[in-house]
Amino acid sequence: MKIETVLSGFVPEPRGRDGLALAVLLARQTGARLEVAFVKAPAWDTPGPGRAEASAWAAFLEEQAEATLAQARELAGDEAGLVDYTHRGSGRGLVELARKRGADVVVIGSAPRGGRGRISVGSTADQLLHASPVPVLLAPRGYAEAAPAALTRLTVAYRRGRGADAAVQGAAKLAVALDLPLRLVTLVVATHRRHPMGEELRAGMREQALADLTAAARGHRRRLEVDVQVLEGRNIATAMRAGSWEPSEMIICASSNTAPLRRVFLGDTSIKIVRAATCPVMILTRQP
Repeated sequence: MKIETVLSGFVPEPRGRDGLALAVLLARQTGARLEVAFVKAPAWDTPGPGRAEASAWAAFLEEQAEATLAQARELAGDEAGLVDYTHRGSGRGLVELARKRGADVVVIGSAPRGGRGRISVGSTADQLLHASPVPVLLAPRGYAEAAPAALTRLTVAYRRGRGADAAVQGAAKLAVALDLPLRLVTLVVATHRRHPMGEELRAGMREQALADLTAAARGHRRRLEVDVQVLEGRNIATAMRAGSWEPSEMIICASSNTAPLRRVFLGDTSIKIVRAATCPVMILTRQP
């Protein structure tokens, strides 16, 4: 996984500052170029009597973009590139910008309705998570208020399959480049709780999950520290709570196997991981 250009979607709100704080951290740690984008609404193209009102609206949009990017400059520093881009949808605008700017990852904050320290998927994230040609990184609400100095661990949410194996490969390369430990985690949902052989079935699931994790870690332990864990719960959220999560780590998830190639798309398990996470989550594109 290479990260040479980080694109941060920014709005002059707490969610914008959360995403930008994470983007700055990632860009500095990887040595990547940081670009900060404000996606503004299009101006009206109204002839006749409405022209004056349309002109005033266009002027307001320009002033808003200038003020927004000035705030971004204060937060990100002079080295960040700034761009205002016109599109009817902020997420779709970031998708277009990611292609045009050659971004390797798009970073945004949580929707405002999410709980503190958690991630909520709003309309911008939803558009990105259905069409982005590059990974999407989501910051929890309030991240900017206590952002860590650096990432200290990468965790891959692993479930045996080609997509997850590719995620491990990419995460391992990034972990080596950043000199970080790597953790592979499988979440086991404790089904068959009332079945007479429920515990035996769950034990078999745990054993298989651990064997899959061990196989996935094999080969990477020559280059870096790799830990494997099986977390169990009655659902994804409780399984996540069974593990320890550092504010300074990043969770990496593969896209759903039903996604188009080279696109991000959240499956049912991934969206539940995003909602239960208390640290940043990166969703990768689906690889061939």
